[in-house]
Amino acid sequence: MPSHTETRVMPHSAEQMFDLIADVAKYPEFLPWTTGARIHKTTKTTEGSIIEADLIISFKVFRERFTSRVTLQPKARSIDVEYLDGPFSVLENNWNFKPHPDGCEVAFHVDFEFKSKVLQALIGVVFDQAMKQIVGAFEQRAKQLYG
Repeated sequence: MPSHTETRVMPHSAEQMFDLIADVAKYPEFLPWTTGARIHKTTKTTEGSIIEADLIISFKVFRERFTSRVTLQPKARSIDVEYLDGPFSVLENNWNFKPHPDGCEVAFHVDFEFKSKVLQALIGVVFDQAMKQIVGAFEQRAKQLYG
């Protein structure tokens, strides 16, 4: 199963980076291959909130929708994503944010596997590059929003 882990220091606060990544509805505006987002439900919790959302991903001739549960914990500075429905057999990812003298350390991890062997083979060829582009897109968005 492919996985990717990346840690970057960003010149923005942990709160700013948390807010940017927590704003799932805005993903189609800046994330590569993300062509749609729909929030189904937001539930407040004692630690933060839980969002259930659909994302639509388009890659070459493939267009897939998947549903996930996003657990936002601002005090813990973490975002955990749990897969609920769609083309994956596994999808788990998380984000953690730590204050850093130069801004914020952002740690990202994802594990995934498509149900379709064809789609898995297609993505497998470009997986690491795609994950770097996604993290880079968040970095660019932070520059646009926060300077």
